[in-house]
Amino acid sequence: MAREYRANERIRVPDVRLVDEQGEQLGVMPTRQALEIADDRGYDLVEVAPAARPPVCRLMDFGKFKYEATRKEREARKARRGRVTNELREVRMKTRIGEHDRLAKTRLAKRLLGQGSKVKVSVMFRGREIEHPELGMVLLKAVADYLVDDAMMEMPPRFESGRMLSMVLAPVFNDPPKSEKTDSEESEKILDRA
Repeated sequence: MAREYRANERIRVPDVRLVDEQGEQLGVMPTRQALEIADDRGYDLVEVAPAARPPVCRLMDFGKFKYEATRKEREARKARRGRVTNELREVRMKTRIGEHDRLAKTRLAKRLLGQGSKVKVSVMFRGREIEHPELGMVLLKAVADYLVDDAMMEMPPRFESGRMLSMVLAPVFNDPPKSEKTDSEESEKILDRA
């Protein structure tokens, strides 16, 4: 969350240490005088270090400063979200899942793998479905085949807690393809060597 800064008339201390818009120290002075300097130069007086004695205030465009601070915070949040995680996410299916629903769950797994998370794909068996584990194996094989370019199998399908057949997929980070040289570039290289 963005820090709250006091600016202009909200600064309630008698003296401040003033830093101008270029970062040069103007020294310790009464707050009224610092406000007059800020007003003359067309800037706001912003308290940047309230814990210091006397507090440090800076001349700046406060609106622009707040905008930059929120933009940096938003970018930091986005960077944290996009960072590779070793988090294990789970996608669950039932043996009687429809084809479209299976594809939707598989695309979800692909998106999670793309974000850098490991994905545990589980098939739940209900009632007498447990007598046909091959249905779950077929389902997991179809998911693994769809994700063959994006994932490698970290743990093959196996039963967990009796009624769940699960496999764990880890993301594969492919290197970008190298640019292929055209025939003319190759022939030029050969001619240069001759």
